Amino acid sequence: MGGRAVSLRAYRLPGGIVQVKNSDTGDADVIKDEAAGRSGMPGRRRGLKGWLDGVRSTRAGALTLKIVVGLVGAVMVVGGLVMVPFPGPGWLVVFAGLAVLATEFHWAHKVLEFGKQTLHAWTEWYKRQGWLVRIVVLVVTVAAAGVIVYFGLLTLGIDVIEIAQRFV
Repeated sequence: MGGRAVSLRAYRLPGGIVQVKNSDTGDADVIKDEAAGRSGMPGRRRGLKGWLDGVRSTRAGALTLKIVVGLVGAVMVVGGLVMVPFPGPGWLVVFAGLAVLATEFHWAHKVLEFGKQTLHAWTEWYKRQGWLVRIVVLVVTVAAAGVIVYFGLLTLGIDVIEIAQRFV
């Protein structure tokens, strides 16, 4: 059979006897495994955080992760800001984009925390108001949404007021 012979070496480790094929790495794998077994360091995390730790463990991986997270987060934030004036999940997408950016950028974490605190403060203020203020806020919000939708449709060539006048 023209192949080279593979010899096996037996190593005694704390867990018992392990047989390892003789390879290009020599005894390095066995020595590393034995040292890892004696180490007091915690094991690698599992799931997404463990995967991210593995990616961040190399220079190229860390840079690639920063670039990808930066691009995905930026697209989400910009897309959310475009959607803010329209009825829908604009602010939700902005906050989700900031959450994505916050996984790699400290400044994004600070902006996200500021936004959450501001939203919480505004919500608490709104809860303390009487019915008159709540109704005024509702009317202004609905009117602003209506104006935004009207001009959005107008840019597409659809004049809602003209269509409504045909029916009157």
